[in-house]
Amino acid sequence: MAEIAPLPFRPAAVIFDMDGLMLDSERAILESLRAAALDHRADIDPDWWLCLIGHTEAVCRARLGAHIGDVAAKALLADGHARYVAVAESGVPHRPGIVALLDLLTAYDMPRAVATSTRAPLAQRKLEAAGLLGYFDVVCTSSDVAHPKPAPDVYLLAAERLGVSPAQCLVLEDSPTGVRAALAAGMTAVQVPDLLAPDDAVRALGHRIVGSLEAAQALLVPWLVAAQPD
Repeated sequence: MAEIAPLPFRPAAVIFDMDGLMLDSERAILESLRAAALDHRADIDPDWWLCLIGHTEAVCRARLGAHIGDVAAKALLADGHARYVAVAESGVPHRPGIVALLDLLTAYDMPRAVATSTRAPLAQRKLEAAGLLGYFDVVCTSSDVAHPKPAPDVYLLAAERLGVSPAQCLVLEDSPTGVRAALAAGMTAVQVPDLLAPDDAVRALGHRIVGSLEAAQALLVPWLVAAQPD
């Protein structure tokens, strides 16, 4: 793997995506949708669902509607969503390394926010059930903005609520959609891919791509340590 360039500055805040980045929810979502598809007798290749990762409910509904028809898509998504909510509210597993990273940022008093495409109040319930809500100063959801990712709105709102310039924010994302949103907001993005490997178009965006949250943490450590008084 190519060496990852160091961060060019000490971030004034770190903004986190939620699903697929902090929570292992993408697998739970896909399993819920695949189970619903079987019950609805929808002939959908199991890998097709990957094209919905990182997108809003409206985009997912439109894509599935084009695939199986709007009426069938609406019923299937409602069923899949209900199954997923039941899983989410019992506590979605963490992605490896997230608690260690959040503990580190907390120890160094680094401001932290969530910027997610999940709507409120489900986002709050998922974070609370997973034991992560208390780590964050701000939680921004797609319910709070006019335009969802890949528009920059939710990231710009997070920076505004933190009182930090967008140019001084570091974003951690797993999906190409989220990376595009962060870059459009003028922020520095580090991508930690989960189920979707970056293709050539994503790599051409020029952001940093790492294999784990531990690797993302390693990019931050030099700046955190350097900022500590002797």
